[in-house]
Amino acid sequence: MTQQRVVITGIGALTPIGHGVDGLWAGVLMARSAVRRITRFDATPFRCQLGAEIDDLPVLDGRRGRRLDRFSALAVIAARQAVADAGLEGPMSQSAGCYVGTALGGVAFAEEQHAAYLKSGARGVSPALALSVFGAAGSSNVAIELGLNGPCGANSNSCASGAIAIGDAFRLVRDGHTPMMLAGGVEAPLAPLTFGSFALIRAMSIANEAPQCASRPFDAARDGFVMGEGAAMLVLEALDHAIARGACVYAEVRGYGTTTDAHHMLAPLPDGAQAARAMRLALDDAGVSAPQVDYVNAHASSTQLGDRAEAHALLDVVGPAVPVSGTKGMYGHPLGASGAIETAICALAIKCGFVPGTTNLVQADAECQLNLVPPCGLDTKPAVVLNNAFGFGGINAALVLSAA
Repeated sequence: MTQQRVVITGIGALTPIGHGVDGLWAGVLMARSAVRRITRFDATPFRCQLGAEIDDLPVLDGRRGRRLDRFSALAVIAARQAVADAGLEGPMSQSAGCYVGTALGGVAFAEEQHAAYLKSGARGVSPALALSVFGAAGSSNVAIELGLNGPCGANSNSCASGAIAIGDAFRLVRDGHTPMMLAGGVEAPLAPLTFGSFALIRAMSIANEAPQCASRPFDAARDGFVMGEGAAMLVLEALDHAIARGACVYAEVRGYGTTTDAHHMLAPLPDGAQAARAMRLALDDAGVSAPQVDYVNAHASSTQLGDRAEAHALLDVVGPAVPVSGTKGMYGHPLGASGAIETAICALAIKCGFVPGTTNLVQADAECQLNLVPPCGLDTKPAVVLNNAFGFGGINAALVLSAA
């Protein structure tokens, strides 16, 4: 079977720094942090009281839209944006499908409904709960919204979920199973029990008095990640199919690799060996050598152990000269959505000719001896980009994008 070239022709995004392609990219160029004290609930019982929340979420119209919880609503709105951005009007191809990655799915809605149950008993619980909490609720609702009859599914691979959804969808299109997939990641985790559980394992920043400086990838003063919410959905399309309909192309997806540390549920392998192997698998899949990489968007969640292990892996794979940035300083860590949001950012970096900076980088960790991009970014057009996404449980994913 002849392999198809796969391109990104549409992007939808809902993030704390901006909505849609234009809003997301404007937020990246501003390089400001959207982290603040949590407003969604009372976080004062927790050591960490910070989050990256989405403001002004578009409202879905219609009866079904009103029944969607925040997780599924984020998925549907981002998918609508992506389809509109791709110039797709009318019915989609019957073979088009949808993959969505999420770490926690509808957990926040489940918490909300549990509180309603404790207050009012079973009569206080929404009937929508049963169809909102499972991981595939997001992708299923997107498929219903857009009439997608092709492959539809979800994965829950912690913070690598969005990247893995894109990688798996990329393979389906590349191998000729379908000419088009919507793929990405969605997360709506900001609820007390979920938030508090991450605070209990001391994974999150406690810089409560300086919220905008709390998420600081690779910085010597980092003290944990900041939980965020968000969504990004991409239209992945066979190049021939895109050309035939006159679509605009952001970037080409060239390669994908994934591995597992098999080491610890919380801590990565200190030397980043399996993260490095995921990168090499992606590069090999793309037919790209390490010296050809112009820019790396690191996972860089702002944890001490994670950033350090990733730095070791990057030094092993691409060396100390390639520009590397961690963009979570702007929008925190939206868990399973992060890899998808950052794939969108990488595609825009290629299309727009700008390498995003590392917001809040003041003094690099001495053990992260990388060519870290300063907060102001770089006015340069990367031709080949490596994007990393790593998750709890030691799950590693890497994607390679290039100019088409």
